[in-house]
Amino acid sequence: MVTSLADFAAERGVKYFMISFTDLFGGQRAKLVPAQAIADMQEDGAGFAGFATWLDMTPAHPDMLAVPDPDSVIQLPWKPEVAWVAGNCVMEGEDVAQAPRNVLRRLIGEAANDGLHVKTGIEAEFFLLTPDGQQISDEFDTAAKPCYDQQAVMRRYDVVREICDYMLELGWGPYQNDHEDANGQFEMNWEFDDVLKTADKHSFFKFMTKSVAEKHGFRATFMPKPVEGLTGNGCHAHISVWNAPGAEASTNVFATDGGEGQTGEVGLSADGAHFLGGIMKHASALAAITNPTVNSYKRINAPRTISGATWAPNTVTWTGNNRTHMVRVPGPGRFELRLPDGAANPYLLQAVIIAAGLSGMRTKADPGRRHDIDMYAEGHTVTDAPKLPLNMLDALRAYDSDAELKAMMGEEFSQAFLKLKQQEWNSFVSHFSRWEKDHTLDI
Repeated sequence: MVTSLADFAAERGVKYFMISFTDLFGGQRAKLVPAQAIADMQEDGAGFAGFATWLDMTPAHPDMLAVPDPDSVIQLPWKPEVAWVAGNCVMEGEDVAQAPRNVLRRLIGEAANDGLHVKTGIEAEFFLLTPDGQQISDEFDTAAKPCYDQQAVMRRYDVVREICDYMLELGWGPYQNDHEDANGQFEMNWEFDDVLKTADKHSFFKFMTKSVAEKHGFRATFMPKPVEGLTGNGCHAHISVWNAPGAEASTNVFATDGGEGQTGEVGLSADGAHFLGGIMKHASALAAITNPTVNSYKRINAPRTISGATWAPNTVTWTGNNRTHMVRVPGPGRFELRLPDGAANPYLLQAVIIAAGLSGMRTKADPGRRHDIDMYAEGHTVTDAPKLPLNMLDALRAYDSDAELKAMMGEEFSQAFLKLKQQEWNSFVSHFSRWEKDHTLDI
């Protein structure tokens, strides 16, 4: 645990700190602060004009201060003279309620008041493209089923190895790296952790991956569906709840050995079932957070890809160890939410998981029946499960209609998020595409 960033700088040879915060759209914003000034910044924060980022503010608002959280500090392995540190946004002495890291911190506190400590691991997928973002960077990566392609992953060994080496150096516990199901796509996994630590690591991982890719002459993208016809970038979250945070955790609240009912059969306790019930209950609304862009719905409502499967859900169903559903329970004590994509805000993703799960536990929500079929082949036989939103507008409307989830996420945050995302949708629909002219010019 770091208490003094100035001491951290002196001990590590750090010359500059990037005081960083993430806005509502997942944009990472930062100020570069010399180490000589970090003591004052740790006390008072670095000043930002919130209106200049994707936050619901005006130029008339006072300075927003990002106060660095010293526990989050990470020395850049590829540029050790610089350290990154997550900031908590404050304005006039009060937390900015709409700031994503603050939303998550508040919900962590609510869960802790109920004796619950959520831990998650995420599976971050990304493509390596040419610098202009127009093509897959590896011209030889053309297999119809490229997942786990040995030659393709070795052709990008220098990038993957460098990122993994850095995660090892940082003590994240990376345990596997692979070429994913799309040409040019990769996934790197590290150990699960308390949700705030996972969110900070997720945020830093995106920054690190983009930086290393640029260093090697490539462009890394987490865009949900960057290449038509190929599998999109998911960001699956593995979720469990414990009796204490960090290393103090000794009991997995979700785990059961031979429990009752369809959830007990796959190793989820009654609490785990209710938490899952909350996810299922709020699925259509939480898609606005887990799948936050226009492009997101090209992934979860996609036609069959070249490889034969999208690996993404389009219906609100859960199952055992079966990857064709929105939620998979691969083993006792945890479940995998397969809905989120690469555009998900690292902090809001974790926040909405807690919000929906706490709602489920408090209302003893029933997750509904388990479906053990192949949803891609037999999904048409399931007639009693809701479909996920078809587009971002549908997701925003579902979120706006879900008063309980909005309240859990915070009314100020929800109002700001919906306002800015509605503006984004309006911008999208005002855009005239080539498709429109190709199909209607001669009508």
